[in-house]
Amino acid sequence: MTEDETNALLREVEQMSYEEMARKWRCAPLGGSPYFQTGPVYDAFAARFASFGGWTPVISKRIGWGC
Repeated sequence: MTEDETNALLREVEQMSYEEMARKWRCAPLGGSPYFQTGPVYDAFAARFASFGGWTPVISKRIGWGC
């Protein structure tokens, strides 16, 4: 991933809502999402998601399993 691509994803992460992040996390294809590859994008995603409260029963029920 180029530096420009990384920076674009980091900006996206900063704009995502809690629900958007939970849905991306739950519905991401295995090994196919740049948000969940080891590196700065994942670190930023995980930190922001944790700042919202991480996985809770409330967010889990709100997004459901319909990916």
